[in-house]
Amino acid sequence: MIEKMRFLSITGPKEDIDRVADVYIDKYQMHLENALAKLDSSQTLTPYMDTNPYKESLALAAQMALQLPEDAQADGGFDNIEEANAFINQTYESLKLKYEKLDELKARKAAINEDIHKVLPFRLFNFNIKPLMNARFIKFRYGKISHEHFNRFLKYEYEQLNVIFIESSSDDNYVFGMYFVPSEYADKVDAIFSSMHFERILVPSELSGTPEQVFQSYTAKFKEVSGQIKSLKSEIKKEINSTAGRLLCAKEMLEKYEAGWNIRKLAACTRDRYLHSEYVHNVFYILCGWMTEDNANAFLKEIEDDPKIFVISEDGREGADIKPPTRLKNPGLFRPFEMFVSLYGLPSYKELDPTIFVALTYSFLFGMMFGDLGQGLCLTIGGFLFYRFKKQSLGGILSLAGIFSSIFGVMYGSVFGFEEVFPAVWTNPMHDVMTVLYTAISFGISLNLLSMLLNIANGIRMKDKGRIFFSTNGVAGLVFYALAIGCGLLYLTGRNLPATILLIVGFGIPLLCLFLQEPLSRLLEHKKKLIEGTKGMFFVQSFFEMFDILLSFITNTLSFVRVGAFALSHAGMMSVVLMLGKASTQNPSIVTLILGNIFVMGLEGLCAGIQVLRLEYYELFSRFYSGTGKPFRPFKLSKNIQ
Repeated sequence: MIEKMRFLSITGPKEDIDRVADVYIDKYQMHLENALAKLDSSQTLTPYMDTNPYKESLALAAQMALQLPEDAQADGGFDNIEEANAFINQTYESLKLKYEKLDELKARKAAINEDIHKVLPFRLFNFNIKPLMNARFIKFRYGKISHEHFNRFLKYEYEQLNVIFIESSSDDNYVFGMYFVPSEYADKVDAIFSSMHFERILVPSELSGTPEQVFQSYTAKFKEVSGQIKSLKSEIKKEINSTAGRLLCAKEMLEKYEAGWNIRKLAACTRDRYLHSEYVHNVFYILCGWMTEDNANAFLKEIEDDPKIFVISEDGREGADIKPPTRLKNPGLFRPFEMFVSLYGLPSYKELDPTIFVALTYSFLFGMMFGDLGQGLCLTIGGFLFYRFKKQSLGGILSLAGIFSSIFGVMYGSVFGFEEVFPAVWTNPMHDVMTVLYTAISFGISLNLLSMLLNIANGIRMKDKGRIFFSTNGVAGLVFYALAIGCGLLYLTGRNLPATILLIVGFGIPLLCLFLQEPLSRLLEHKKKLIEGTKGMFFVQSFFEMFDILLSFITNTLSFVRVGAFALSHAGMMSVVLMLGKASTQNPSIVTLILGNIFVMGLEGLCAGIQVLRLEYYELFSRFYSGTGKPFRPFKLSKNIQ
């Protein structure tokens, strides 16, 4: 079910907004809307322009809290936000020099690391490169070249040029090395190497001595700075941990204040004004949003004696610019199935909540596909424990589906695949295939008809006459589908004459309504233009839509054959497990049976669960459900705002 909402507009002195947020808004779970955007008199209102003075302090508190262990607990307290803010600033001030030193060391470490990477390509040259940089009659270049171009260079050009190439290293893509060339040929050789995509790596001016010596020097400096950083971090962490309890307490108070301050982003304020030529500074805030009816009634009762707050309450306000949020409230047995509804999309405020429908149909279809008393009980118990201790909705879904699996296991006479323990109450899928398939199709037809009735109910709730009478899943579609099923049953039972009469007499009106659903809907809505576009385009479009409607009725009905098919598949797989368990000896192999049941429960359970969800979404939801609602998100003074 969808909880009934009330739209509230809350007004009071501007300086009182924090108290209202703390005492009332947080307590009664109000879904806030942007007051400037939602109120009709927004031209007389202004945004709430105050700046949060504690934003920087909260950032400092969060930075210092990173040094605390995960199990640290808030301890102690502060009388007001000013004390908490002062404590954070004082604590950070005592650490400021160390933080600055830490930033300086990190910058030095990054610079040394960059120098190391500059020197790294030259490590294998065991000579001093510095004198070569000042050579007058010879030039050298260091860089990398791809293997393809390097091989081509060695094969076709190396012997013809006045150049010496010394390879230093290589990887999967490049050859690294240095070439020497007389100064007078440098331009020509450089051009040739450039044509082969030789990428130069500039020699750093810091290379005095062999590259290996410079590399070792930088590495030693890197280790030294890393050690200093580690030591300084340890000092900072130790000092912060000494005030862990009060630090977390101050941080939580600042976070709560931050959340309360954020309420200003959604509030509006009245303007200052002149009264009798005198400037009046008497500004009021305005907050608006949604509460559930129960919370709204309790809230209105509590503020009766509060002179600083005034509230206007509207019952289910809805318009083109404002849509009530959706909050689902279902019995505990069906609440886990709200997950499936949310995955598709929450119902709009005036739409029917399909949660109970999904819970019953999903569990029934799953049970029919996965009918086994023993495996069903395993799913029931396992799902319940998973839901009970892990608080996961999927566990609750498995538990209810397992109950229906157990029921169908009794109907099929199957327990862990054994069919001799007790007789089937209804039938055995492997022994009566057609009965199972006919039942699956019959249940699919019933669900399609029920979905159309739900669509009509949604149309009535939304006052959409076209959806009620002329849509594919409205009265016209319902009558056509019911007549089609009736004609089919009459033909199958040999009653051709009444079936033909029903076909001729009954099909004309619903088909015509489906064909003309657009102009008929516009006529009921008193719109002057009955057809969008040209008449020729309308008839072509309606013809193909009729073809799609007829095809969808057939495919949606036959799609439920998969329910019976999976029941047969499950029975067949368990037959294979029993056969393997009894293959080596007269007595069943316990290990084989246990592993086989686990395998079938995992594979078949997953496949059946996915297929039933597909039927819910594509065959049933598409007939009556839009899922365009917005979630109910109440304002909360959270202690853990990131």
